[in-house]
Amino acid sequence: MDELNRITQLRKEKNAIILAHNYQRADVQDIADFVGDSFGLSQKAVTSGAEVIVFCGVDFMAESAAVLNPDKTILMPELNAQCPMSAMITPQTLRLEKQKYPDAAVVCYVNTSAAVKAESDICCTSANAVKVVNSLEENEIIFVPDRNLALYVAAFTKKKIIPWNGYCPTHHLILPGDILLEKEEHPEAEILVHPECRPEVVALADKVLSTSGMLKYASQSDSKEFIIGTEIGLLHRLEKENPEKKFIAATRYAVCPNMKMNTPGSIIRALERNEHIIKVPESIRKKAKIALDRMLDVGRGD
Repeated sequence: MDELNRITQLRKEKNAIILAHNYQRADVQDIADFVGDSFGLSQKAVTSGAEVIVFCGVDFMAESAAVLNPDKTILMPELNAQCPMSAMITPQTLRLEKQKYPDAAVVCYVNTSAAVKAESDICCTSANAVKVVNSLEENEIIFVPDRNLALYVAAFTKKKIIPWNGYCPTHHLILPGDILLEKEEHPEAEILVHPECRPEVVALADKVLSTSGMLKYASQSDSKEFIIGTEIGLLHRLEKENPEKKFIAATRYAVCPNMKMNTPGSIIRALERNEHIIKVPESIRKKAKIALDRMLDVGRGD
């Protein structure tokens, strides 16, 4: 039996759903029930009637699904699929920062551990970060952990943004020179970049968008060529949904090795062995859920 048929069989047996982030390998995206950004996947995990959720992403995503779905089994095929940005902040370091700014609200990017979410007032994604910040009453905002996203948000709010000094190593690999070289080769192409990119890369963009925003924009734009400044996994879905258009990676080095760890084989193993179950301690889960629920209530920003 080939991998696709075996996965189909296991899905039915276990009443399972496979969720895959936009940065996953093409073969993982193609077998998933739902492919999306962190916001969309969080919503799908809540609304799905499945008993088992196989989360093909990185650690914080599976944790978020576990926080929102305590009665469902959350499986993470590859435990080593960790998010390096998430590792740049801990609950302890966030508590110290909160002591420095007692009047500030904490907005926490979803790219963080459940324990950090539990120390935060509200979560956000790159799609709704501006909307989340502007929904708050507080005038001071500690924004963790992505400095680049914090600086981007600061341009769209009157609130004082206090950025944490974290970053996404993959998006940090995209340099202004990469964009300029591709623009020289493709002068008619629109430049779409993710707000996790460096400010000097963001400054060169025609549009600054989340992955879901890029997918939506590319499908509606009259342009036929696009330079894409984000992890290259998104190009698979862009090409699949827009076969008549051309998508050029800002750099072929924008690859998140952790996102690429999941494979059809590891999905089969996870379903066959009920491996690896992600659980969040109840004391942390309840607090983290408040921050995630508040984000879901604010809604999508694009």
